[in-house]
Amino acid sequence: MTASRLKCCHTPVIFIRDGGGDRRGSERDAMYHPDLIRHPDSCPALVLNADYKPLSYYPLSLWPWQTAVKAVFLDRVTIVDEYQREVRSPTSAIKLPSVIALKQYVKPSEHPAFTRFNLFLRDRFCCQYCGISSDLTFDHVIPRAQGGRTTWENVATACAPCNLKKGGRTPRQAGMQLHITPIRPTSWHLQEHGRAFPPNYLHDTWRDWLYWDIELLA
Repeated sequence: MTASRLKCCHTPVIFIRDGGGDRRGSERDAMYHPDLIRHPDSCPALVLNADYKPLSYYPLSLWPWQTAVKAVFLDRVTIVDEYQREVRSPTSAIKLPSVIALKQYVKPSEHPAFTRFNLFLRDRFCCQYCGISSDLTFDHVIPRAQGGRTTWENVATACAPCNLKKGGRTPRQAGMQLHITPIRPTSWHLQEHGRAFPPNYLHDTWRDWLYWDIELLA
């Protein structure tokens, strides 16, 4: 019994020669795996810390395939799982890693950077006055005109209508109630909030390493 490999425009096709003719090998089902028609640019690797927890939930810690493969060859990561998709060179082929773990633990900073995105994440992408999640901006609780500073403790997520309604007044002066008093979050705080926002797509090999705050179905 001998095997030969024929190439089509997308994926290799394997035939097994057995006496009188060709028949498809035991890899027939694998040939039609969805990964095989994915462009490599659509095959990012989920990056885990050395403790096998995601470096970040939101945004999810993903590396493009080129970065992941380079890290493998530099012996900086361990391959935890793989796509069925391969990339080839003239002399070798490698399955693209779908989950990798750093070999050296990266200690997260205690407090995140003070950015618009992190502010919205702290406040769960909701206006802290009315609760809606559209047309968001940020509001100085104590207006700058009254000596308010641009700090975690004095800035809250607000929708544009509430921000306009409040104007240059404090919430008490405007007759508006904050849902939660603004605080300076920790990185852990934001990661916990990020788990409430799973991305639209999760590869099957990622699911064992991600824990989302969504209702479990029986």
